[in-house]
Amino acid sequence: MNFLGRNVQAQQSNKGEISGKVIDKQSALALPFATVSIFNEAGDLVEGNITDADGLFVLKVPFGSYYAIIEFMGYEASKTETFKLNKENPEFNLGVVGLESGLSNLDEVIVAGEKPFMELALDKRIFNVAEDLANAGRTTSDILMNLPSVTVDTQGNVRLRGSDNVRILVDGKPSGLVSFKGSRGLQQLPASMVERIEIITNPSARYEAEGMAGVINIVLKKETNSGFNGSFEVIVGTPTNLGLAANLNYRHKKINWFINYGIAKRIVPRRGTLFQEAFGGDTTFISDQSTEGTVNSIDNNVRAGLDYFFNENSVLTASYSLRRSDAHRITDIRYNDYIFNLDNMQSYSLRRQNETEKEPNSEYLITYKRSFDKKGHELTTVLTYLDYWENSDQLFTESTFSPDGTLIPSRSLVQTSVNDEFEKQYLIQVDYAKPIGAEGKFETGIRSSFRNMENDFVVKEQNEQGEFEPMPGLDNIFLYRENIHALYGILGNKTKKLSYQGGLRTELTDIKTTLVKTNEENPRNYVNLFPSAHLTYNFTEENGLQFSYSKRVRRPFYNDLSPFVTFSDARNFFSGNPDLEPEFTDAFELGHIKYFEKGTLFSTVFYRNTVDKIERIRTVDNEGNATTFPQNLNGEQSFGLEFTTDYAISSWWKVDVNLNFFYADIDGSNIQTDFTATTYSWNARQNSRFTFGNGIIAQVRANYQARQQIAQGIRKGIFFMDVSASKDILKKKGTLVLNIADVFNSRWDRYILEGQGFITYGDFQNVRRQINLSLNYRIRQ
Repeated sequence: MNFLGRNVQAQQSNKGEISGKVIDKQSALALPFATVSIFNEAGDLVEGNITDADGLFVLKVPFGSYYAIIEFMGYEASKTETFKLNKENPEFNLGVVGLESGLSNLDEVIVAGEKPFMELALDKRIFNVAEDLANAGRTTSDILMNLPSVTVDTQGNVRLRGSDNVRILVDGKPSGLVSFKGSRGLQQLPASMVERIEIITNPSARYEAEGMAGVINIVLKKETNSGFNGSFEVIVGTPTNLGLAANLNYRHKKINWFINYGIAKRIVPRRGTLFQEAFGGDTTFISDQSTEGTVNSIDNNVRAGLDYFFNENSVLTASYSLRRSDAHRITDIRYNDYIFNLDNMQSYSLRRQNETEKEPNSEYLITYKRSFDKKGHELTTVLTYLDYWENSDQLFTESTFSPDGTLIPSRSLVQTSVNDEFEKQYLIQVDYAKPIGAEGKFETGIRSSFRNMENDFVVKEQNEQGEFEPMPGLDNIFLYRENIHALYGILGNKTKKLSYQGGLRTELTDIKTTLVKTNEENPRNYVNLFPSAHLTYNFTEENGLQFSYSKRVRRPFYNDLSPFVTFSDARNFFSGNPDLEPEFTDAFELGHIKYFEKGTLFSTVFYRNTVDKIERIRTVDNEGNATTFPQNLNGEQSFGLEFTTDYAISSWWKVDVNLNFFYADIDGSNIQTDFTATTYSWNARQNSRFTFGNGIIAQVRANYQARQQIAQGIRKGIFFMDVSASKDILKKKGTLVLNIADVFNSRWDRYILEGQGFITYGDFQNVRRQINLSLNYRIRQ
């Protein structure tokens, strides 16, 4: 490092410089990437950085009195004496700072450094889910199910504050896991690979405008500590849940290597009933349907990559992820068919779905981050390529019998469905942030996404000659092309108690869908402005208020637009709607946070106004066959209140509680004159964590989702409880965890749907009580 001329520069800028070198005290070798933190006499952090490859550091701070703390993983921290910087002495050299190995005290460091489960900010909540006992041996979908504001139905569909229009990211970027299957794809990602989850309910212009309810960002594990470290996890559970996971990293000088791997074998049983009356014609058709099935799957997840540190301010990251799911699904459905009443049975049918499914999913990522001299002055560039493929091969057999059990040969069916889906996506994103003045900041960035998806589907039925012929309307190739380009700018500043920020994002959308064999095209091109504003007022350091506004969009996506009809259930069909338009939302939020000596209280009131709301509507024909597909309603106005608190009742008992109330008026009069609905509901979640000493921890979590009025009926309430316990073993390097998910086996989806000429009652349990035992072993963590 060249120190020539620094004295003159420091005097001119009213700033001083602190320098030095950090070494291993025993070997005298330099310690690169050690953390150097500068504090003022009041104990406030003023500046910080890491040492370079030679263990050297230089930091610039305003003139004043300071002390430094130097830290490095596996070493005891070193605190300096207080020193002064002024015009007469603008430089201070700490000299050579030798750190002593602290590996013998590593266990104590781990305990002292345990992260809280929940970290609250006014614009974002961070959940350190790696610390949550209930997540051991489970999936990412299960993690979300237990977070405040979030609900997950038994099929894996995610809602945030009652809305399923939520943008889900993995490491801040789109992922193939959330693609064709939507949020249900998160059932394939082991919980052991997730470090934390961020919930952003009213994002700024920095984020994509997609997602009316907000953004959920899933951050995967990646260590950066020097040397070799990692963790291993083994899982056994019933119903069958066998898993192995490893999270490893090795850091030496300028390179940090990391790899995460997880494999899981699961057998998930499913059951349910569906009762429906169709009375739109002259005859009342009654169907009493029961379902039993299992999904036998093997999921592999691997992510590997490296960080290359050109210097302490410049790092390049490259990684590759491969996820593959292989599943075998067997579903048996029995239909009991009646006319007018249950005393007049006409026939019953037995239908079996036998499906094999393959899903390879690859992601390539390159990220470059450059930090400049002033804190907060950064440039980040991200390049992503996603390659996804799914193959589904299904065989359906159906036999119909008279009430006395006599086979009706003319109504026997054999059908096949072959469905290949492909996705390729390219993403480039550049973000730049620069401090302005003492407290101000300017941010800007560009983003371009190029996405191409294809669905090649055909459903065939066996004729009397034993040959399979395509069924009308069920043989086509659906193409989805999506190009979205965005530019944003954010300007903010801060006074003593007031912080304010305004942003504007522009997005150009170019979407085109094509049905190849029938030559049907549906292009869409539009440009939209998405403003955002955040205003924060801190009454004290422990008490703050924030108002925020953002405009959001929900673009009809692949599944919303694809006309392909699901065929697993011969009476209940689901498809997309190629004529859907995007929905737009204005979201307002007022939040308050209060810190107490033993806890935190976070409260929010929010309002959302949505136009062209997308809602799935169920229709039933006169013979009882139901079709569900999305349509644009006039709109929706929704209100909500949310309270989140965590409190340390004692040194051994900590509790956190979340309450969420929401109300909405839905206007679908454009679909049907009397199609308006008022929906309201509330959710409650409570978690208690007990620390008994000797490495024993217990946890009890209860969730309640109240009855909710929906567009075409009601969704009944759900209550379920999880119990977990852990014990540190192997000299605190290992942890044994036992958890029971859904102790009372009470997690059922129950609903009543009503429409013109029909009423439907459904009760389904897609996830049963799960008991898991896991062992986690840590190496230098």
